[in-house]
Amino acid sequence: MAKIDVYNMDGTVSGQMDLSDEIFGIEPNESAMHTVVLNQLANRRQGTHSAKTRHEVRGGGRKPYRQKGTGRARQGSRRAAQYVGGGIIFGPKPRDYSYTVPKKIRRLAMKSALSSKMISQSIIVLDMLSFEEMKTARMVGVLKALKIESPALFVLAEKNLNVEKSARNIPAVKTALVNTINVFDILKYDRFVITKDAAMKVQEVYV
Repeated sequence: MAKIDVYNMDGTVSGQMDLSDEIFGIEPNESAMHTVVLNQLANRRQGTHSAKTRHEVRGGGRKPYRQKGTGRARQGSRRAAQYVGGGIIFGPKPRDYSYTVPKKIRRLAMKSALSSKMISQSIIVLDMLSFEEMKTARMVGVLKALKIESPALFVLAEKNLNVEKSARNIPAVKTALVNTINVFDILKYDRFVITKDAAMKVQEVYV
């Protein structure tokens, strides 16, 4: 078990917490993380791209010029690919890019991402994160107290609208719940800030 300091919202240390080595202390598997990140990005693609073939573009019903006697190459339609306004050969068509990754790989990637944050000392544990009102200045105050100057991901145990709406106007800050965190976001944000309750839930789920 690795011990880590637990901070208050004012930036002072209030105690310590044990983090499981099975989740926060493994050797990060870069291959698993790469596989899962690619999968997430692929699943986000809408796949609505489309280009018209020569049979779908408008016009081209008449032969441009006679078959023989002009000295030019024979042509059957002005909507062939070599003409301006012609169809596209093998152009993109709507498709589904999503695919699944084995559960064991997904779990390994999540543990690897969390362990990489632990290795780089980028994890901050808060005893709690709660505001009485929705106010961006309160979240800015927490960031200053914790000396966070780089992009940060805040993970909560339960939905908290005051916290979420206080953070959403800060470009480099994102909030997430334990059941919505993903490998891409963990790696994308430099600092990983998690409440004590959320950390305990993560250990219950992935241990």
